[in-house]
Amino acid sequence: MSLAFTAMLAKIGLWLAVLLNVAPVMVWVERRGSALIQDRLGPNRVGPLGLFQSLADAVKFLFKEDLTPSEVDKPLYYLAPALAVVPALTTFAVLPFGPDIEINGETVKLLVADVDSGVLLFLALASLGVYTLVLAGYSSNNKYSLLGSVRAAAQMISYELALTLSVVAVLVPVGSLRLDEVVRYQAETAWLGFLPGWNVFPQILGFLIFVVASFAETNRLPFDLPEAESELVAGYHTEYSSMKFALFFMGEYMSMATLSALGATLFLGGWHFPGLSYEGHWAVVALTGFTVLLVKIIAFLLLFVWVRWTFPRFRFDQLLRLGWKVLLPLALVNLIVVAALTIGGVL
Repeated sequence: MSLAFTAMLAKIGLWLAVLLNVAPVMVWVERRGSALIQDRLGPNRVGPLGLFQSLADAVKFLFKEDLTPSEVDKPLYYLAPALAVVPALTTFAVLPFGPDIEINGETVKLLVADVDSGVLLFLALASLGVYTLVLAGYSSNNKYSLLGSVRAAAQMISYELALTLSVVAVLVPVGSLRLDEVVRYQAETAWLGFLPGWNVFPQILGFLIFVVASFAETNRLPFDLPEAESELVAGYHTEYSSMKFALFFMGEYMSMATLSALGATLFLGGWHFPGLSYEGHWAVVALTGFTVLLVKIIAFLLLFVWVRWTFPRFRFDQLLRLGWKVLLPLALVNLIVVAALTIGGVL
């Protein structure tokens, strides 16, 4: 078995191990975090600190009765939850998690898909998530589900524009679509002589736009209108139960993780952290880079949790107004300013 093939399997296995464990871990963090914010205890009976509560939930989903309403469009109804995890399971392939390492004289890149159009591939695969929600709502033959899927389509299309423009603004000074080049650009730059060379400092507006659009793209509060319980029962997944519902659940948390990884790579230096050494044994270098990126992803995920239990839900007209009349113009202004500063040699 060649080194390249073995390294590829190891990189895929590492990312899958992280993504498949995001949902159970984040469910526990959400519950304990919300309890902390609301001055409650949260899960504390099933295992120490309630750590086994997520495992109990997983077992429940596995053995819960799987109900399929008689009037659904069955092929599309079954297809939707199967596709729910596809965007997150594919977008991680273009995310670098460490510098190039040398093993037995061969150079190994610490990313799965070494393509020149990495950012474009990420955005293209991530945009497939809207089809899952539309298929689920349409095939369920339920008016609440259909309303939820229509809301999801309008919301995700609206905020994808602002998110994409904020990403493009990061790529302008780098001059490349490769995410590993974006990280190297930030590693080689320093702002004001003492700040890290992360893009969050010169492009704070673009970072804020990216964060807000990420909440909308993942249907998280205060942008969870597609599944608003007080209006649409559960929205697009009202008619789903058992493991089919669990797949939607997993897909949402995995999408949060991949968008967090993209945000950390674009704005927070990715796997690089000032002052850390990236020389030595290849295993130490790889572990250091992955640990740094993982810590930044965790910081983003904690932000998702804090916002969910702090801010109230928008009305749908407010949500669309924010996307089209505030975020999109700001993203355009940000892109123009970054382009002008790049031409002027500032960035």
